[in-house]
Amino acid sequence: MSGSSGVRRVLVIDVGGRRVKIRLGAGEEVRKRDSGADFSAAQMAEVVLELAEGWRFDAISMGFPGPVRDGRPAAEPVNLGAGWIAFDYEGAFQRPVKIVNDAAMQALGSYDGGRMLFLGLGTGLGSAMVLDGIVQSMELAHLPYRKERTFEDYVGRRGLDRRGRKKWSSSVEDIVARLSAALLPDYVVLGGGNAKKLEALPERSRLGSNLNAFVGGQRLWGHDTSDRDADAPA
Repeated sequence: MSGSSGVRRVLVIDVGGRRVKIRLGAGEEVRKRDSGADFSAAQMAEVVLELAEGWRFDAISMGFPGPVRDGRPAAEPVNLGAGWIAFDYEGAFQRPVKIVNDAAMQALGSYDGGRMLFLGLGTGLGSAMVLDGIVQSMELAHLPYRKERTFEDYVGRRGLDRRGRKKWSSSVEDIVARLSAALLPDYVVLGGGNAKKLEALPERSRLGSNLNAFVGGQRLWGHDTSDRDADAPA
């Protein structure tokens, strides 16, 4: 995605269902704060500005845990509070802001060329593809899978808790195979907090890292970093 020659320092915000995390540029320090079911967009902006005290930045990238259309949240997040669709992000931060789905941001940071499918195994199931450097978020989580349940029902956190690690891992392997057959990626990156709980990696897949979201946020503005850690989930 194209960047801006006037943007030197990018603050990346990763909005999660349990906590919001920020990082400046390629720095090692990640600052975080718990979020939760009542966490609103206005609270997020207030918390981020508090966490970023002492940091200078020219622009912001934000990974949002829900669908994004035309650079704005298209629906209220399932696991957070309200007010995300209509919120004035650039007004609150007094900086230009680029917003993408959180899976898309982590996918962009995990990308190594070619045609890549990203699946985020966390509270739900995040999904995105990157083709020749162009990232496209996808909403595969709610597609029907088995017994009137969806992909997310089987490989999200509820599926892991309900069915146990062994059966959950088997479902991940099966879903990766089905999506790979349909979408024909060169490789699959499995990110999200639960990816490290897999008993074995599916064919042509590798582990991602939550830290790659911060790399993806830099890439949204045409910046790149050399600290991508694709093999150690955070």
